[in-house]
Amino acid sequence: MKTFLVCALEPSANLHLKEVLKAYKSDYKEFDLVGIYDESLCNEFKLNSKPLYSSHEFSAMGFVEILPLIFKAKRAIKELAKLSFTQKIDAILCIDSPAFNIPFAKALKKADSKIKRIYYILPQVWAWKKGRIPIIESHFDILASILPFDDRFFSKSIYVGHPLLDEIKEFKDEKDAQVLLSKKENEKIIAFLPGSRRSEIKCLMPIFKELSKKFQGEKILCIPPFNLDKIDLYGDVSEFKIESNTPKVLKKSDFAFICSGTATLEAALVGAPFVLAYKAKAIDIFIARLFVKLKHIGLANIFCDFAGKEELNPEFLQNEVSVENLYQAYLKYNYKSFFAKVDFLKQYLKFGSAKNLAKILDEN
Repeated sequence: MKTFLVCALEPSANLHLKEVLKAYKSDYKEFDLVGIYDESLCNEFKLNSKPLYSSHEFSAMGFVEILPLIFKAKRAIKELAKLSFTQKIDAILCIDSPAFNIPFAKALKKADSKIKRIYYILPQVWAWKKGRIPIIESHFDILASILPFDDRFFSKSIYVGHPLLDEIKEFKDEKDAQVLLSKKENEKIIAFLPGSRRSEIKCLMPIFKELSKKFQGEKILCIPPFNLDKIDLYGDVSEFKIESNTPKVLKKSDFAFICSGTATLEAALVGAPFVLAYKAKAIDIFIARLFVKLKHIGLANIFCDFAGKEELNPEFLQNEVSVENLYQAYLKYNYKSFFAKVDFLKQYLKFGSAKNLAKILDEN
């Protein structure tokens, strides 16, 4: 039985890891994990070990929120590096989170660790911090990319596919699109996805609540599973139906208003028309604008940019996020253009990544 040291700090990283582990168990054999990951994986996959740290201990967003975690991260890196020498580890899998995983890889190299280091979901050097490229390439053995254009920046990246094409089980088709366009206003299902972080929710929920009053049909508030026990973060939600399975919510919704994040790409792939709305702390936006030079912030639109295509969905940022702006975007939405680009995105990403990454793990 192989043992993998895993660093999956974010909720999204753990969702992607779960699919990889399913593929590994299906195609290869039993395994065990050590490191940082969601403890729910222990029961689901009947693991012998428990995580050294729960991934929930490192969840943060924004430059200010990350600061208190720095000392904990440094301690975790030392403990994980020591663990890699005191326990038999077959491969090290680092997922996303460059602020943690790059220093961890440096610590391993400094300690002269010979264990293969795999980086899955590479840092977005196409957005900022291109100086990380040589550091990443010299400290990791395998760069498993989920973006078709990563090879424009990393000389040794391998495109393994995109994890959302493993996680999304149902997609809207042409018939669904026709049904949507023929629906009366009071029959439409509208979804609201205000993000998962306290700061995101605080900024968007007051606007989403007011916006929801303009719709007559069913209104769904989609909350990540790990936030269901923190429903008070969202305030009064009595006007909404509460659900937590994002792909299923998007599949049955006729339109969605979504905070920037992975959910925007999920909506595009599922085929749910949507508008992106994002508000953050002023200091976070100020710092981001100093370093990040991108035309768009939504993943679907960024992919379209790299492929030389027009934007797929409208984006509203900071003061542009108002009830009136979002509602007018809904009323003027170009459905024909949206559905045409959805097909392009599926072809662009090609396939899921779980099986390919499971194969890489088994070979190392």
